[in-house]
Amino acid sequence: MSTSSPRPATDRFAVWAPLPRSVTLVADGTRVEMARDEAGWWHPVDLPEALATGEVDYGYLLDDEPTPRPDPRSRRQPEGVHGLSRTFDPGAHVWQDDAWRGRQLAGAVIYEMHVGTFTPEGTFAAAEQRLDHLVELGVDLVEVLPVNGFNGTHNWGYDGVLWYTVHEQYGGPAAYQHFVDACHQRGLGVLQDVVYNHLGPSGNYLPEFGPYYNDKANTTWGTAINLDGEGSDTVRRYVLDNALMWMRDMHVDGLRLDAVHALADPGRAVDVLEQLALETDALSAAVGRPLTLIAESDLNNPRLITPRHAGGFGLTGQWSDDFHHALLANLTGDVSGWFADFAGLDALAKVLTRGFFHDGCWSSFRRRSHGRPLDLVHTEAWRLVVYSANHDQIGNRADGSRPRSRMDQAQLATAAAFTLLGPSTPMVFMGEEWGAATPWAFFSSHPEPELGRAVSEGRLAEFAEMNWDPDSVPDPQDPQTFASSRLDWSEPEGGEHADLLQWYRELIRLRRSRPELTDPRWAEVSVNHDAEQGWLVLTRGRRTSVAAGFGTGQVRVPLQRAGLPAGVQLLGSRGEVSLDGDALVLDGHAVAVLDHGPDAG
Repeated sequence: MSTSSPRPATDRFAVWAPLPRSVTLVADGTRVEMARDEAGWWHPVDLPEALATGEVDYGYLLDDEPTPRPDPRSRRQPEGVHGLSRTFDPGAHVWQDDAWRGRQLAGAVIYEMHVGTFTPEGTFAAAEQRLDHLVELGVDLVEVLPVNGFNGTHNWGYDGVLWYTVHEQYGGPAAYQHFVDACHQRGLGVLQDVVYNHLGPSGNYLPEFGPYYNDKANTTWGTAINLDGEGSDTVRRYVLDNALMWMRDMHVDGLRLDAVHALADPGRAVDVLEQLALETDALSAAVGRPLTLIAESDLNNPRLITPRHAGGFGLTGQWSDDFHHALLANLTGDVSGWFADFAGLDALAKVLTRGFFHDGCWSSFRRRSHGRPLDLVHTEAWRLVVYSANHDQIGNRADGSRPRSRMDQAQLATAAAFTLLGPSTPMVFMGEEWGAATPWAFFSSHPEPELGRAVSEGRLAEFAEMNWDPDSVPDPQDPQTFASSRLDWSEPEGGEHADLLQWYRELIRLRRSRPELTDPRWAEVSVNHDAEQGWLVLTRGRRTSVAAGFGTGQVRVPLQRAGLPAGVQLLGSRGEVSLDGDALVLDGHAVAVLDHGPDAG
């Protein structure tokens, strides 16, 4: 493991910069000579007393560069990612969450939020005003899309370049702490989405300081972060210390790790993910609350969530796109691109009972076999995070349209039922709970004309290859693309939006009240279905089932064949549903939640 130490706590302006020949600190307009130690850290030689405490704006002159560079570990960038850094004391906030004991992932409901579009104001302070909505919905954990500093005013967050900062337009680090505190006081945990696989295209000065990139490895976004090459010990600490910062200084309850398959670390005996899991467990023991690590990965590799003692990395959970693809392919009939393998109810039945669809079988999109089976005996079902929508699956559509644009009310209700009452951890994307009609498109605000033009043209070219009408692809750089992606909070006040919101609340309440709906055992999950007739019944334990029609006409579901007892009772439904003797009758896309009666179990 890496033994490289982080910046000394007593040296607020120390900076790791093994590449330049000279480094000069510029702090509140004063130039201060710096000296380098054997590990490549530069320290002020004679720091004026006035700069030793309090709020200071500062940067570093590297060699003959006339413009100061921001601190790679900067906590604040009040003038943006190209400006000077500003000191920030994370201990200044007076926390009010002493009673908070955390929230484990098992049994939880996650809510994915982009701060900039969650409210019209797009700030943490405004988001706080909507937290009661999440409490009433039944949410346990709020997953916040990346908030670290990026160039421009608005962005998804995945173009961040200063990982220790909080974007100023959101309110900066103090507002972030206040938001987390407010969540905890309402019984809501916070997960922070972090990106360690690449840096954004503007404002990235790290390569001027040290070997932050490994030129021998590449990812989708270009040269890989240096996790196992020369000089990588301190780069790894840069990643690990950042992760621990969010959970320690900002009190967050866990992290969502973006695209971990792009973390190139083959040269180490201990993978950076395993090391992160180990250090997170140590921090969890110290702070006395559970801390969660959720990986985004398209590898379908169970090793991510296999315990360390069994040879795995020991992460808490991972996203499962397979569930999304199987559910949406069968609800919408879209079997284009990567959805092709998921056509038919057999695919949905498989992900509901075995977790991964691609578990070593053929992937037509990749043109090779893909994945590995989950150990269904030793892997808890809640370790997979599932969803019918998320920021990627909506925003990476050409027009950014939400599921409502291609599913009727009953289909939206069906998607909710299988997500919230299925065996895995459900995640709701903001606005999904009322079937938001507003899009959530890909947007950016790169101020550099050439970069902005390249992003816009690249977006058009990407979807031209998929035969999308160019007029239907919003320009990411157009401010209206961002503005139209904000939630409309008047929608859930009435009509179909209010009805769907009530359905979500009912399903989450049901999930809370019935232990079988949070049972972690795959063996307690069963599915019966008829692909030809177009119905599927998911049963949890011996008491609760979800039944849905996936065709357009009326379908009769024989109770015995569906594994339902004669005394089955209706707990809730959307669409036309009735019990007719020995069959359940579903009209069109209707969905029903069923109780097996007093004799069940």
